[in-house]
Amino acid sequence: MENSQISNTVLEAADDKVQGMVADSLSNTTLTATSNDSIFSYFWNAGLLIKIVMLTLLISSVYSWSIIFTKYLKLKRLRFDANCFEEDFWSGSPIDSLYKELKESVFDPMANVFCAAMAEWESFTKRYGDNDFSTTNILEKRLDRAMQIAIKKEIDELEKGTSFLSSLGTNGVIIGLFGTVIGILNGFKVIAVQQSASLASVAPVISEALFTTALGFVAALPAAIAYNKVMDSINNYVNRLEVFSEEFTSILLRQIDER
Repeated sequence: MENSQISNTVLEAADDKVQGMVADSLSNTTLTATSNDSIFSYFWNAGLLIKIVMLTLLISSVYSWSIIFTKYLKLKRLRFDANCFEEDFWSGSPIDSLYKELKESVFDPMANVFCAAMAEWESFTKRYGDNDFSTTNILEKRLDRAMQIAIKKEIDELEKGTSFLSSLGTNGVIIGLFGTVIGILNGFKVIAVQQSASLASVAPVISEALFTTALGFVAALPAAIAYNKVMDSINNYVNRLEVFSEEFTSILLRQIDER
């Protein structure tokens, strides 16, 4: 009887010790998960495929921001250069002297359009003369074609990189969701291996998976907003070039009429 009581006492003590060890283990796990709850821990603890998704979104986001800042600074400079050019153009100075000044070193799109029209004007007057009124329609078409080609080249240059912003804005969230799906599948594998669906075993994997969705939103939303803003600024600038080309064509044709 005494041996039985001693045995029960030993078993109870062992049970208490085991429960204490389990509690300490869960406590340490909780503290570890809390201390490692950071962006870097999400990355380092993730699987290879999720790491690739995270790196793809991170690199895409950095590249998109470089495009955004580059386009912003370039469009700001182009608006300033266009204001300076229009001030010189409408100052009343002869357009021939302005053309000679600009044709050797042209970087401003509006000045490029102006020089393209002036080059066509010089070529036309050398061939037909400037008093042949029967060729006015031909001149108008050639001027319009020359300036439209110049504008098209400037549009292509301005729109470089904007397709990437559009693609990231459209597909960034989808890429993030792809990483989330992979993470959730990994969570089910953890449940199958540990044969436990406890929050302590599944939460780290699920949190890493959901983090990729957050990265997708962080990468996609600025790209989508910036794309719309950049394209709106480009369209406004192109409209300004179109208006200038029409005004300049009218000025050149008026000169023929006056002669």
